[in-house]
Order: sequence, then C-alpha cells, then structure tokens
Amino acid sequence: MSAPSTTVAATGRSQMPWLIIGAGCIIALFTFGPRSAMGFFQLPMLQETGWDRTTFGLAMAFQNLFWGLGQPFFGAIADRFGTWRVLALSGILYSSGLFLMSVGGSPLTLHLGGGVLVGLGVAAGSFGVVLSAFARNVTPAQRPMAFGIATAAGSAGMFLFAPLSQGLISAYGWSDSLVILGVLMLLVPLFAMPLRGNSSSGTQKEAEYKQSIGEALKEALGHKSYLLLVSGFFVCGYQVAFITAHFPAYIGDIGIDARYAVIALALIGFFNIIGSLASGVISQHYSKPYFLALIYIARSVAVAAFILLPQTPLSVILFAIVMGLLWLSTVPPTNALVAIMFGTRHLGLLGGVVFLSHQIGSFLGVWMGGYLYDHFGTYDPVWWFGVALGVFAAIVHWPIREQAVRRPAMA
Repeated sequence: MSAPSTTVAATGRSQMPWLIIGAGCIIALFTFGPRSAMGFFQLPMLQETGWDRTTFGLAMAFQNLFWGLGQPFFGAIADRFGTWRVLALSGILYSSGLFLMSVGGSPLTLHLGGGVLVGLGVAAGSFGVVLSAFARNVTPAQRPMAFGIATAAGSAGMFLFAPLSQGLISAYGWSDSLVILGVLMLLVPLFAMPLRGNSSSGTQKEAEYKQSIGEALKEALGHKSYLLLVSGFFVCGYQVAFITAHFPAYIGDIGIDARYAVIALALIGFFNIIGSLASGVISQHYSKPYFLALIYIARSVAVAAFILLPQTPLSVILFAIVMGLLWLSTVPPTNALVAIMFGTRHLGLLGGVVFLSHQIGSFLGVWMGGYLYDHFGTYDPVWWFGVALGVFAAIVHWPIREQAVRRPAMA
C-alpha cells in the first residue's frame, strides 16, 4: 500500500503549478508591502498637517476594518466570477487610495483614501483570494506548504517595503512617496493574469457537493470548530495591526533611535518569511489547532518579556526576530483548516469571514493604540490587553477538530 501512496505524492509534487504560485506570491508581496509600512508615514504626516495620533490611527483602523469587510464579498466574487477580475480591481482601488492619501488635505481624504480605498484594495488582493486560487490547483496534502509560500511572499513584502518606504520618505517626502507606491500598485493586474479561473476550474475543483452562498454560510456558522477559529483569528489581527501601525512611534517614545524602527519592521518581515515557510511545513505534519495555540501563547510571552525587561536597541531587535517568526505563521494552518472543514468551493467566502474577524481585531488594535495613547500618554494598556488576548486565543484553538464537516447528502 505504501508504494502507490508514495507514487501519488510524488506525482502531486511534480504537478505543483509554479506559474500560478509565483504570480500569486508577487501579488501577495505587492498588496501586503505598502500597507505594512504605513507606520513610517505617521510622524512625518502628522508633523506637517498638525493632526493627532488618533486621527491617523482611525484611518488605519478604517483600513483594517474595510479590508475585513471587503474580503468575504471579494472572496465570493472570485469564487464565482474569477480571481483575476478581483485582483485587477485590487490594484485600481489600492492605487486610488494611496493617491488620495497623498493629498493630505484633510482628515476626510486620509480616512477615505488611506482607510476605505486602501482597505478595499488590500481585501480584493488579500491572502484569502490568492490562497483560494492555490487551493483549487494543488492537492490537499500540498495546501499547507503552498499557503506557507504565499504567506512568506507577503512577509517579503513587509521586509522589502519597510526600508523602501523609509528611503522614499527621506528622499521625496511622505506625499510623493505615497504617489510612487500608488504607481507600483497598478502593476498588480498584470501579474495577476495567470490566476484566472473560479471555483469551477482548477485541478482540484469540487463538483460533488453543490451549495449556494447562503447554504455555505449557514453550514459554517453552525459549526463549532469554525466559530472557534473565527474568534481566535480576531486576536491575530489585534496583535499584528497594532505593532504595524504604532511600533515606529513607540520606538521613538521610549528614546530609541528611529532607525531601529526600520530595522525592527524589516527584521519582522524577514523572519516572517522563515516563520511562514516553517508554519507550512509544520502544518503538514502536526495538529494545526495545537500549533495555533502554541503560536498565540508564544506571542503573549514575547510581548510580556519585551515590556517587562529593559528596553534597549538589542531588545527591540530580539523582539522583532521573535515576533517575525510568529507574525503570519497563523495564516497557513488557519486557511488549511477552513479548506479541510468545508472544501474549496466557497473557500474565498468562508476564508474571508474568518479574516473579517481578524480585521475587526485589527481595527481595535490600531484605533485603541492611538486613542489610549492620547488618553494615557503610553501604549502599555494596549500591549497588556494583547497579552491577555493571546492567552484567550490559545484556549479557544485547543478544542478545534481538524476534520471535514459531516454532510449527510454525501453519504
């Protein structure tokens, strides 16, 4: 029995669709890169406009919220009408938002451009849309690794765009830098062309079980393990969005040279690549719910240690390395669990609902960071709330069952 299994596995590996994976990775790099560097624009923008951190934090909170609100809809559209169309729209929305944000005329343009439009642009080109295309074209055994590769590409975007954005701001100012990034986003539709097709196409298309969107949502929202996954992913959004938006400012507040903020976010991006790839490998061989629980516990320990121990340039670097390894390592097992539970037919939609929870957490993390800082003059309450949430996430992931939903009609 083992020989045929080995042959099938080898065949699956030889049929890995590298053109689709490569194109998807470039999209992930582009869509994740600029939004992960938004924190570098905060201080120069506020210095020139005179706005407070709550104003900027609210814009980034809107960005994360509309990223989350848009993803289930864009995922459903991609499932039905094709991934390429949605990714092309992503580039247009993303670019328009960055252009409008660059105007800097009022908080309204910041909130509409950097918040709503960029958020919708990221949603249309997000991991959920790209990973759904991957899932339709790789075998179930290959999915965690393919998801890990795409997540690593998004991490590479953070690694590349952190120094790129800071360099552009130093050379051209924050406004022109946003225009340059907006032009780059117009390349997304071109690179997205290999990701044509919808849920009825691909080598792993599923025709044996038909569901409407309403039926798929009803099934998922009545599934205990799915609801636990949704609640746990909220915590991931809170933790990473707060750090992305506020860590550069926090570094300055504790008296550490601003260049360490660039180094820290670049290190997070670099080690995120390693962590994402490792997560894909680990998720192929071990329990995904238990692995997710350990990730959230490790995040809470890392943040608590960073806050309690003396804060120096070295501690900033070590914190960035650890958080980088844990940053997006949640994405491959989380999306793989959704595919295991419900298959790929509505993966864009159901993965989008999970990510909506992530982005509600992101909204709160970014907004609370600015609001509580202006109220208390410190980020410490936001850090400690994130520690408590990490423990909560570990608890809710533990009982998740890694198995397909039972469907009587398939018996």
